[in-house]
Parts: sequence; structure tokens; C-alpha cells
Amino acid sequence: MKNRYEALLVLNTQGREDTVKDIVDRLESEFQKEGADIEQVQKMDKRHFSYVAGPDSGFYVNFVFHAEPQLITKLRSKFKLDPEVYRQNYQRLPEKKEKAPKKLAKAT
Repeated sequence: MKNRYEALLVLNTQGREDTVKDIVDRLESEFQKEGADIEQVQKMDKRHFSYVAGPDSGFYVNFVFHAEPQLITKLRSKFKLDPEVYRQNYQRLPEKKEKAPKKLAKAT
């Protein structure tokens, strides 16, 4: 059974700010290649880090997708080896509930 997940990736784009779109497209295709159904890709912004241990800033990208639970471990290990992914965080989300259409009050 596929669960709904959110992946927050921090990209190391030092010196390559113009290639962010290409990197995001490549990562999106990596998710799909592994069997994830992408629901939403949210390109956030470049932010400076408060505490510098490596690069001084990173570009944040949020992926919302449906995948098998075993796939998260596979994605973690795959992106850990990717030099353009500086940090990654995965979180399971509740399933999206379909909203019932609102009933309109009848005019009397």
C-alpha cells in the first residue's frame, strides 16, 4: 500500500544558481524512476544557514508524493551519494481527504 510522504531536500547550488531548475527536474525524474507518484513539487527559495558546517546557503525544494514505505530507505541512500543534495528529510503525511461539496441553503 502506498503512503503519502513529504521530502524536504536542501540543494547545494554554490556557484550554480542558474541550474536549479535542471537539478529539480532531475530529482523529480529520480523519484518517478524509483516508483513514486509525485503529487506536488514546491520550489521554495535559497536561504542562508544560521550555523555553517558546509555551504553557507542552500536551495529548498519540497516534494509531496505517494510511495511504498521501503522506497524511503532507498531514496535516502541514493540521495546521500548525490553531491547536489546537501540535506534531506522525509515525513509521512496523512492521506488527503476529499471534501464534500458544500450544500447551498435554499431560498424561501
